[in-house]
Amino acid sequence: MAELPDDVHAEIVRLSAEGDEAASGERFDQALERFQAAYNLLPEPKQEWEAGLWLLAGIADAHFLAGRFADSADALRQALNCPAGIGNPFVHLRSGQVAYELGDRERAADELARAFLMEGRELFEEDDPKYLAFVLTKLRPPDGFSSWDEYFEKSEEV
Repeated sequence: MAELPDDVHAEIVRLSAEGDEAASGERFDQALERFQAAYNLLPEPKQEWEAGLWLLAGIADAHFLAGRFADSADALRQALNCPAGIGNPFVHLRSGQVAYELGDRERAADELARAFLMEGRELFEEDDPKYLAFVLTKLRPPDGFSSWDEYFEKSEEV
């Protein structure tokens, strides 16, 4: 795919940085506004651009952190349609968390398992521990271990 013009790229980067800063300050509506403004600068088809994935992830994240799970799910569905969306650990993590919050435990287990198998428990560390606890009830511990706790204890010793 072609590259974005320098001025458009610079504006997207600026708006994204403002969105990240707003989200860090728990100003989720402001973050959403910045990420959406940046996304709107992408030429069609927006989801084909590399920036489309991370902007949609930012939009989804802002909705998730604000407790707007259905809106987050919409953005995540779009993100999964981006070329690198499937296989992106963060997109799978948030997709699983949103499914969990919306009561779709089967989808939650699937998406959270994908995230866990790609990145391990580190990916879950900044979020509510209920998500990691939930996914670990759906996955068998590795061979030679009777529980995930035993596995984590041994892996920390190494």
